[in-house]
Parts: sequence; structure tokens; C-alpha cells
Amino acid sequence: MVDVPHAAFPACQPDALAGLSLADEHLERVLRGQDFLVQDGAMGTLLQAQGLTAHGELPDLLNFSDAQAITAIHAGYVDAGAEMITTNTFGANAHKLEGRASVADVYQAAAVNARAAGARYVAGGLGPIGALLEPLGTLSFEAAYEVFAEQVRAVDAAGCDIVLIETMTDLREAKAAVLAAKAYSNLPIFASMTFGEDGRTFLGTSPAVAAATLSALGVHVVGVNCSLGPDELLGVAGELLRFARCPVVVRPNAGLPRIVDGQTVYDVGPEAFAATMARIVDAGVSVVGGCCGTTPDYTAALASLVAGRTPVQRRCPSPFVVTSAQEAVVLPDGRPRVAVIGERINPTGKPKLKAALVAGDYDYLVGEAVAQQEAGADLLDVNAGLPELDEPSVLACAVERLQATVTLPLQVDSSNPAALEAAVRGYAGKPLVNSVNGKRESLDAVLPLVKKYGCAVVGLTLDEDGIPPTAEGRLAVAERIVAAAEARGIPRSDVAIDCLVMAAATNQDELPEILRAVSLVKERLGVRTVLGVSNVSFGMPQRSLLNATFLAAAFGAGLDMPILNPLSARYRDTVAAFKVLNGQDEGAASYLEQAVGMPDPYAAAGVGAATSACSRAEAVGSGTVAVGDAALSLVQAASSDAVPIPPSLAPVADEVRAVERLILTGRKGAMPAATEALLASCDALDLIDGVFIPVLDAVGAKFERGEFFLPQLMASAEAVKAGFDVVRAQAGEAAAVDGGQAIVLATVKGDIHDIGKNIVKMLLENYGYQVVDLGRDVEPQQVVDAVRERGVRLVGLSALMTTTVKAMEETITLLHEQVPGTAVFVGGAVLTPEYAASIGADYYGKDAAEAARIAERFFAEHP
Repeated sequence: MVDVPHAAFPACQPDALAGLSLADEHLERVLRGQDFLVQDGAMGTLLQAQGLTAHGELPDLLNFSDAQAITAIHAGYVDAGAEMITTNTFGANAHKLEGRASVADVYQAAAVNARAAGARYVAGGLGPIGALLEPLGTLSFEAAYEVFAEQVRAVDAAGCDIVLIETMTDLREAKAAVLAAKAYSNLPIFASMTFGEDGRTFLGTSPAVAAATLSALGVHVVGVNCSLGPDELLGVAGELLRFARCPVVVRPNAGLPRIVDGQTVYDVGPEAFAATMARIVDAGVSVVGGCCGTTPDYTAALASLVAGRTPVQRRCPSPFVVTSAQEAVVLPDGRPRVAVIGERINPTGKPKLKAALVAGDYDYLVGEAVAQQEAGADLLDVNAGLPELDEPSVLACAVERLQATVTLPLQVDSSNPAALEAAVRGYAGKPLVNSVNGKRESLDAVLPLVKKYGCAVVGLTLDEDGIPPTAEGRLAVAERIVAAAEARGIPRSDVAIDCLVMAAATNQDELPEILRAVSLVKERLGVRTVLGVSNVSFGMPQRSLLNATFLAAAFGAGLDMPILNPLSARYRDTVAAFKVLNGQDEGAASYLEQAVGMPDPYAAAGVGAATSACSRAEAVGSGTVAVGDAALSLVQAASSDAVPIPPSLAPVADEVRAVERLILTGRKGAMPAATEALLASCDALDLIDGVFIPVLDAVGAKFERGEFFLPQLMASAEAVKAGFDVVRAQAGEAAAVDGGQAIVLATVKGDIHDIGKNIVKMLLENYGYQVVDLGRDVEPQQVVDAVRERGVRLVGLSALMTTTVKAMEETITLLHEQVPGTAVFVGGAVLTPEYAASIGADYYGKDAAEAARIAERFFAEHP
């Protein structure tokens, strides 16, 4: 093994190869982006072709029962030119194996089989666990981490050369796997996600978010596998390349599957596959391979494509990037851009927020977050620093709850390193940590956490001597922070400096120095800057006027990220106007949309209105206006999503709008009380048919348009469920649900992946349907028997793997033969509408929202 010395770090990520055990110099060059690497292709496709999956055994167990066949498949890829062979362990975790074999034994046998095939490099493969992580599911982040840790230990013990994390759709699950790989192995880590036709994972993660997050975590190769054919992944590859700080891998499917003469075939042949992959390679991808439907013929075409070539030398991306699981805030190099950090989730000076934190009322925090998002914030600061609280626990809970309902990236704000670690460890994305400072104690405590968890960080310009009064003094502290970060392997593009605003009432002489310090930090260090703007007006009257003026001056000095109250109209106006001046608002389109026809607030007739607006903003900033009122006014001013209120509910229109708001923002905690209030004056069925279902349909439409992602869809569904529970308790089950509207769900025989099916179940139940969940790996006859026994007329079937689609077809055929009139909808990663029709399905459900629409349509047509 080759131990890589510190001096060999690639310039893009200085310590990326530190301490790794590498099989040889070629692999080292691959990880530097200097050599190509060819991976193998599909395992399941060849297992199916050889009839090895016909008896429904877990493919991972074939490492024992059919070791020679597995080795022969590997050898076919080696002979075709594959340098890296992936162990047959896609499902070899404790959750899926269910005690049928130990994880360690499966990996040991799988590695032996791969070595016996003559593999140059053996990659220990880890697929998804097969269970939803909290808050969508029941699996905790730490439980997921332990599942992956067991696998990584097995990969290491089996003598593999690479840890391969593949086919991930949940960024948080991928993060758990990466952290486990870093903790329990010194092998290089390859990690790839799978994206749909909309360019996102089913939880809404884009390639940019995945690349920025995973490469910041320390993954050595990041990319995409499965999903789609090579043509459809051209754009995905380009986005990965723009944001990855490491080499990029692309492993497409052989196009889309279809049934021909009872066999699954794919529509892109080896030559067409390689032709598109040539364009992907020319763009800068340096690790190539195949996934579903690809065979050794495809591998041979890829090996021929890269033979004798050197990868395109990429320029390391250096924008400032922070992300949630769904959105990225990007401040590019050399282009003036600003991003607003909303300050309202901080208990300092906010008694209502403080009371909510003490009471564990996270719905209040969600309300604050939604209001700020809709007011134009780009990031949200989250602080839970109260002495009477267990800050690590509360901050972690707050972050998890907010990520379930709001798509903005978060700034995790604490002076307590334990609280920071608790909150960022399970954070889905790349958070901004606020903060570290120039004190040695702070640098030593916070920077290792920032590096370990792949964060960006705010550095405060104070040290053991306090806050320097001069611009040069602040710059000197900033220089030490940036140097300390880079010494820890944190690039300066991940550092933002806060030059610390002082109050004009007490430190007026320092204000010009603060602005000058911002300019010096930008010019001398090239990092982004942050300021807590509202501090400037502390103790002064008409605070919003002073704040907005200082904000404009700070923008002129080079401020990138102001921390402010986005519900303040003055702040919003200043930000909007500056985005015209710095070119961020192209063509002044947003400004014109807002400003045309708007009265001048300083015209004689509008002076009083301007004053009252200022006062209202002051009140909101001090926490004296209920956030629900503030949020609702903003939404009502611009919302086009309000559902019509039926005549029977017109007398309680305000209450209906409040419930609508709770559903749209996923605030299930407040739903029971709001539902009880409505039930006091309206009929339960009017509430269900006039509010719950129409608003949930509106949420589904937002999901369909890409305005909501799966976490927001499910949060809204959970809010409706909380309302349904109250209706059932007061009016009885019959008032809430038509007992004839039952649906059987099952993952088909041989398939142990039930995440998609479980999401469909949750959404259907929240629509009020009775769901009979038969689980996973369900025999066709078991589905038929359940349908007969319960008199069910609609069945949903799920399959993730190509190897189990045959069982889906058998189940559909049996249902139609033995229970005529039964309709079947199907879904799963390997299915398309055409494929679903070819196996006899009545409906194709591409996602959970479509499944709900199918159910609604079916029961309307078959009452």
C-alpha cells in the first residue's frame, strides 16, 4: 500500500489524500484527476440474464451459494477493461440481510470473488439501507451511521481498496455513510447519488448540492450512477463538475428499460453509450462506468474511449457555497453577489421565541422560518442559546425540524462546540457555522468540527485582547483565522469574516473602521464577509432607518452576507435596490416588478404611511408582533395558491385560511387546536372535503411544479393527518374515511427495498385512505389473498430492482386472473409508463403525489 505524504495534496483540496492507504500510484493519480479509471457495469442485469435471481434469493447471498458465477461475472468486466470491480454487496447491510448472514461474512466472500476475477481494485459497495431516515421515516441518523459503520468495518477487514457508496437518493443518508467511512477506514471514498428526469433525487437534492456537500465532507470521487441513460446525464455531469472539489464519476444506465419477449432490455447500445460518454469525458469527468443494463460490451467501449488519454485538467471551483438538502446559496468568485441571512430564530430580545424554545414548541420556529423565507431570506440563522436549555439537544432538534419544512440553508449559531457538533452532524447539506473567533481555544475547538462535517464557517474578528478598534486590527485577526482554517484543510472559499458591528450610540468612532475593515478583508484575503447589521442602531430611535442606511454603506464596502430581519420593509428595499446596482438583479426585473406603480413612501401624502410602516417593522424586529400575523400578511399579499372556500365554510373563512396556512407550511403541532376550533362551527365532512383535501391537492401541485420537494410534501401531509386524527376522535372513523376506499400496498417478491412504498403509504393515509401494507418481498399469492379477504379494489406494487420486475408482472397477472376488476398501479426506480403498461399495470405512479391522484381518480370513477 502507498501512504500518501502531506506534500502530495492536490491543489484543489490540499489535504484530500492525507493518510490514505492507496493500492498503487495509478490510483493516487486517479484521485488527483490525472488518470482515468474504468469501473465495471451492472451486476443485477447479468444475474437476471443467467437466471440466478429466479428463486428470489438476496443477490448478496449468491456470494456463498453461487460464488463461481459471481466471479465469472466480475471476470467478464475485468477482461473487458474494467480496473475497478464492485463487490456484489449492494444490499449487504444488517437491515436487509435480517440475520440470514453476517455483514462481515458477506463482504469477505464478495471480496474473495472479486479478487479471484483478477480485479486491479476491489471496491466494497454500500447501497442505501432501505429505510427512511427521520423525520420522514423512523430510522435515526445515528442508527443509519451504525449500519454503515458495520459495513465499512467489513469492507476494511475484507481487504478492499476503495469504499464505494452508491445509488443514494437521501443526502442525509449519504452523509451518514461518508462519516462512517471516514471514521472506520483510511481507504479512498467514492460516493454517487442517483437523479431523476427533473435533475434531482427523489428528496429534491440537485447535483450542485450533492457535489458541494459531499466533496466538502472529504469524499475523494463524487458523482452519479443509475438514474438515467448517458444522454440524460449530460447536464447532471456538467453541474457536478462545476461544484465538485474532487474527480467526478458518471455511471449511467443503458438507457430506459422495456420488455421484449418477456425479457428486460435497454434502448442504448454500447456504441451509442460510448459516444455520449465521450462528450461527458471531454467535459472533465475522469472516472467512468456503467449501471443497470450495461454489460462487458459497454465496459470495453469505455476502456477504448479513455485508452491513452489524459483527463481534462479542471480548475478547482472556489465559490462560497452553503446548502440545504434542496437548495444552494452560491457566491461566485469575481462577481458581486449578496445573500441575506435571516436573524429571527435567535432568542436574544425575543420573549415569544424564548418561551417557544423552553416549551419545545418547534412549530413556532417553523413559522418564523417560513415568514423569513417568503420575505426573501437566502439563509436562516438558528440559535438556541438559553442557559436553562440543553443547548446541544435543542439546537439539533430545531435544525432537524426546520430542515423538514423549509428548504433554505441554515446558519447554525452557537458559541458552544458541543451544540454545534450536535446540530451539524446530521444536517442534510453543507451548513454555515457561526462561529469561530481568533482565540486559540475557539480555533482549536471549532475548526476541527467544521472540517469533519464539511461546513463553511464565520470567523469573528476578536481574540484574547477583545475586538480591535481599528480596521487593521480586525484584519490581523481575520488573517489568523483564515490561516488556521487553511492549516486544518478548510479552503478560504469556505470562510466568511464578520468584522463585528458596534452600536452607533456607544462606539460611533468605530463605524468607519468597521466599513474599512470589510473592504480590507475582501481585498487582502479574498474571503466573503458577514455583518450583524441591526447592532448598529441599538439604543437609538427609528432603528430601521439607521439600519438600512448602514446596510447600504456596508454593501458599498464589500459586504456579502448581512444578518438582518427580512420582515423589515426598509431592509428589503435596500437589498432590492442594491441588487440592481451590483448586477445581481439582471435587467432590474425584480426591482421593476416591485417598484412600478408603488407610491413613493417619502412623498408628502405618504409620509405618515412610511412612518407607520417603519414602526411596524420595528415592532416585528423586537418580537412584539406575532410571527403568524407577519407571515400571513406577506403570503396573502403575493399568494396565488389559496383554495376556494366553499359556501358552507364562508362564516369561518379566517379560520379556514389559518388551517390552510398550517398545512402549506407543514405545522402539524398547531393543527389539532385549529381543527377543534373549526369543528365547533362546521361539519367534519365539510372540513375534510372543503379544506384538508383541496389544500393537500394544492401542495401536490406545488410538488409537481418543483416548488415543493418531498420533505415539504410529507410535512404538509403530516399536518393534515394531525387534523384527521381530531376529526376521527370527535366524529368517529366513518365520518373521516369511506371504509370502501381501501388500498393494498406491497413491495414485490424478491425486492427488499420499501422506501418508496412507505412514502406512498404515508401520503395515502394522510389523504384519508385505508392502507393495507403487506410489507416487502411479498409473494404474488399473498397479495391476491389480501385483496380477496378485504374486498379491496385498488392495489399498489413497488419494485426498485430490474431483477424483481418479473415478480411484479406475475403479481399483476395473478390479480387480474383471480380477482377480476382489481386495478393495479405500480412504481419504482426501474419503471417507466411504457414499461408499466407492458407488464399489465393499469396505472403508473411516478411518485407518491401521483399515487394519491390515481387513488382519487379511481374511487371517483368506481364509487
